[in-house]
Amino acid sequence: MKLSLQITSRNFELTDAIKAEITEKVEKLESFCEQILKCRVVVESPHRHSHDGRLYNVNIDLKVPGTEIVVKREPNEDLYVAIRDSFNAAKRRLEDYLEHLRREVKHHEETPQGKITALFPDKGYGFLTKPDGEEVFFHQNSVLNRNFEKLKLGMKVRFSEEMGTKGPQASSLRVFGD
Repeated sequence: MKLSLQITSRNFELTDAIKAEITEKVEKLESFCEQILKCRVVVESPHRHSHDGRLYNVNIDLKVPGTEIVVKREPNEDLYVAIRDSFNAAKRRLEDYLEHLRREVKHHEETPQGKITALFPDKGYGFLTKPDGEEVFFHQNSVLNRNFEKLKLGMKVRFSEEMGTKGPQASSLRVFGD
């Protein structure tokens, strides 16, 4: 176990079997999510009323990069059920955390770049050349941030590429250097 684990009990003594059960559950969480840095488990038996049986609370505090996950469940008369329910809830919270991380890290392809290498103003189109030497057709309607008539050879552009009827073409083209 790589993470720091602290097990605490309140109002009663934990047996070695209970400590082993908690340690096993923490190891399962760690194998599910290697990003857990620290885990604190507090098992308590609140003072009981004379007409009720003994109840157990199992609270879990997990530290992961960027946040803390706290699990507090309803008390249960069976300590093993209270442990199981709390660790199941912790796993669900970790799943939410990991899903949030996956949504945060978006992978965007870099927008292709090129230079304008041919212009046919009377026909309303031109060609740009990508760094690998491939030529891409563009129509005057695909130019977004300039007037087609003001384009010059050698201007640097970013564009979205799609396959046209006669080969690759730029569907949107932005000039970013003169």
